[in-house]
Amino acid sequence: MRGTRSLAASVLVMALAATACGSSGKKTTNNSPTANNSSTTGSSSPSASGGSPAPAGAKPSKPVTLNILDIAGNLQLTKGMIENFVKANPDVVSHVNYTTATAPTLTGKLQAEEQGGNAQTSLVLTGTDGLSAGIANNLLAKLLPDHQDAFPGLMDNYLAPAAAMQQLAQGYGVEVVYYPSGPLIEYNPAKVTNPPTTPQELLDWAKAHPGRFEYAQPANSGPGRTFLMGLPYLLGDKDPKDPTNGWDKTWAYLEQLGKYIKVYQTGTTATMKDLASGTVDMVMSTTGWDINPRALGTVPNTVKVGLLQPMHWVTDAQYAVIPKDVSDDTMKADLLLIAWMLKPDQQAIAYDSGYFYPGPAVKGVTLDMAPAASQEVIKKYGRDEYAQWIDQYPKETSLPATAQVTAFDLWDRNVGAAKK
Repeated sequence: MRGTRSLAASVLVMALAATACGSSGKKTTNNSPTANNSSTTGSSSPSASGGSPAPAGAKPSKPVTLNILDIAGNLQLTKGMIENFVKANPDVVSHVNYTTATAPTLTGKLQAEEQGGNAQTSLVLTGTDGLSAGIANNLLAKLLPDHQDAFPGLMDNYLAPAAAMQQLAQGYGVEVVYYPSGPLIEYNPAKVTNPPTTPQELLDWAKAHPGRFEYAQPANSGPGRTFLMGLPYLLGDKDPKDPTNGWDKTWAYLEQLGKYIKVYQTGTTATMKDLASGTVDMVMSTTGWDINPRALGTVPNTVKVGLLQPMHWVTDAQYAVIPKDVSDDTMKADLLLIAWMLKPDQQAIAYDSGYFYPGPAVKGVTLDMAPAASQEVIKKYGRDEYAQWIDQYPKETSLPATAQVTAFDLWDRNVGAAKK
């Protein structure tokens, strides 16, 4: 049974290599515009106020060193929170080592540490991909309800759609950031003067302008994945959560749309560069992939966004998970750190440069609480319509990981095979 689960998880991780933060603009390991710095560091200047010491809870017998592995680009959002914690709680954490990697490496790394009796990794920051692989291979500690006392009022404190994403963790992770992803269209208004507002209009536009619309391979692109998972709602498919038996309209639509797409790029960054260079006039996007590349200068600030009706947001989230064999002292430090990251003043750091926009997962966090640099980026490159759209349209959770694997496999075989 363990071997079967390991094989399934390996397939899962490979298929979902970019799930967590192919969502948006910064993460290079998932074909994003800028690098997520991998470093070994102690406490550095925090990006926001350090706040008060850690919430009440059992502390380690002595300060510990935490080895934090990021496989989701999450440090772009949370490193400031972590540094603030270290600064405010020297009796809990003495030093932090940061390492970044891709999701497919997680299972092998944690298995090797477990088999060698050397639990080096203290905490993992992950999307649904690494979370699911860790669960499937029995590599993660059960945090809820086992350590429920460390997170009083957890579900009540989450935004409602973030609480729905927390349920996907099955108790093995705690959600630390959230956003309503898309699907959105992003276009050059000089070339697209009457942007499509429905899937049929998008198909008609693509047919009239062959090779001028693009989206990246869903397994390695947040916008591509969000488009794939959003279409069943847009098209009124039988079961939006069942890509095998409930997506007849979606698969037929994508087959037709594919006739007018020149190539399916390997990642979102390539589609954004194509849009910027004029190779294409319209691409699929998300809130973060719209804001962050414009802030970075990858895409000109003149591009516009739109949505298709009947719009349903597909939501995304990232989680903190703990390998099951960490020491008692490390577990205590981890729990205090995660609880700290959920404090509203720390959650405000997740606005970052808009790449997981908005970012905060808990209630009561507004932009005026964010670091000044984040406020400046969002005010300059954010869009007024996002607040209205986020409030206005229903929000659907991402597919569970195994269903995503199925959807990616079906897309690879039946839609993208000839044009990758």
